[in-house]
Amino acid sequence: MEVVVSIAIGVLGGAGVWLLLRPRTFQVLIGLSLLSYAVNLFIFSVGSLAVNREPIVVPGVVPDLLNYTDPLPQSLVLTAIVIGFATTALFLVVLLALRGLSGGDHVDGQEEG
Repeated sequence: MEVVVSIAIGVLGGAGVWLLLRPRTFQVLIGLSLLSYAVNLFIFSVGSLAVNREPIVVPGVVPDLLNYTDPLPQSLVLTAIVIGFATTALFLVVLLALRGLSGGDHVDGQEEG
């Protein structure tokens, strides 16, 4: 489980950085989204990764602080997903307005000749 999540974080992060370095604004936007997904997955995996277990409290065990799974990473990731979606929508609107004003979507405003 940890290996699959680690590979997914690496692939998302690598693809995000590669797209950030592209000259088109839409590719930069998708790269930012992929990087945010990689960071969210990393934060989520910090909480705990378990299969076929209860999410917070294990039944039959004394419910004290040692037997709880920390729900803070999940709540942070949920908040980050909502904020990331709103930010991506704002960037998309700005990108479309810039494309309409300048006629292109190159990062520095100069099309390849």
